[in-house]
Amino acid sequence: MKRVDDFRLRFGKKELVPIIVGGMGVDISTAELALEAARLGGIGHISDAMVPTVSDRRFKTHFVKDKLKFFKYNVANTDKSDVLFDLGKLSEATHNHVGRTMQAKRGNGLVFVNCMEKLTMNAPRETLRVRLTAALDAGIDGITLSAGLHLGSFALIEDHPRFRDAKLGIIVSSLRALQIFLRKNARLNRLPDYVVVEGPLAGGHLGFGMDWAQYDLHTIVAEIQQYLQSEKLEIPLIPAGGIFTGSDAVSYLENGAAAVQVATRFTVVKECGLPKNIQQEYFKASEEDIEVNTISPTGYPMRMLKNSPAIGAGIRPNCEAYGYLLDGSGNCAYVTAYNLEVAAHPNAKKISVMDKTCLCTHMRNFDCWTCGHNTYRLKDTTRRMADGSYQLLSAEHVFHDYQFSTDQQVALPSAEPESLIA
Repeated sequence: MKRVDDFRLRFGKKELVPIIVGGMGVDISTAELALEAARLGGIGHISDAMVPTVSDRRFKTHFVKDKLKFFKYNVANTDKSDVLFDLGKLSEATHNHVGRTMQAKRGNGLVFVNCMEKLTMNAPRETLRVRLTAALDAGIDGITLSAGLHLGSFALIEDHPRFRDAKLGIIVSSLRALQIFLRKNARLNRLPDYVVVEGPLAGGHLGFGMDWAQYDLHTIVAEIQQYLQSEKLEIPLIPAGGIFTGSDAVSYLENGAAAVQVATRFTVVKECGLPKNIQQEYFKASEEDIEVNTISPTGYPMRMLKNSPAIGAGIRPNCEAYGYLLDGSGNCAYVTAYNLEVAAHPNAKKISVMDKTCLCTHMRNFDCWTCGHNTYRLKDTTRRMADGSYQLLSAEHVFHDYQFSTDQQVALPSAEPESLIA
């Protein structure tokens, strides 16, 4: 019976353990988590979602405070078109987050950054170019393009000296999305180094409609494999979404996948950025506690825990401090929904906005509890303590469980000596 460790992900002459830890923002996939994956011989992701906020947390910078101070005059204004990011400071924040992470890297693995196209930031093209360029300048091993088709992203960095050196990949959820991307970028003579195929059981934003349950990851991967073979394109495929055990991973690797991308089981490790009390909410969740809704301003469906504080919250838009989802005209679906509720309840001290959520503020505060479909199984991967809480795991434990387990088994962690198990 094969294990994940019987396979290797090959990038040229480099061989890696075929396990990639996905890039969960905002700073849920921390530098510490990504560095552990790299140390263990795989690939870890950091996310550049709300990177000024992440820099402020990690390095005590003041990017968010300074931006709010600069645009404070506009807080009460419903028109957010003035609220732009300082591109120099955005580059500096990216350099801080990426550069310091790369300086700390140990082991034979790699560290990638997950870059979401849907973070339009009121200047989609300009801000995306800065984020991509700064990450390359800071020495990132690779960039995974996510949350969008990224039809122009390669062109934004085609003149960068590391354009053909760094590993560049794309996340898709269908063959059609990949075909569009390849056609659009054909003139650059630069194929993606890998393609992450994200299925309908993934956490957070989904590349499907509300009919997501009608799709199957194995089927999508097989369709893309067949297409690449027919076109004689050798691009490593990396399935993602719902891969909960090492045996799940092997089922893809045996059928030609180059690696797997996993995330859900790493939400409850000590190196994860989620606060400990929220990690306990993930452990406690039942299957019925997980929903796919349409409250994200991005337009994508989003999977999360039903008791997420972000659902129904009617906080005032905080675009002057954040504003990551403002489109090129300064619009955001949450701002629109909020203003409609205020107009409908002009004398209310507190309103509830059920249609959309202020994703920026809630992700910054860890109040938007996005999760994978299999989150309800997390309680079966650890031990329950005498006080009813669940023992947190280490990234190394989970990584090795994926790498070496067989027969759908999940290894429980050693009991913490200072705690009794219920």
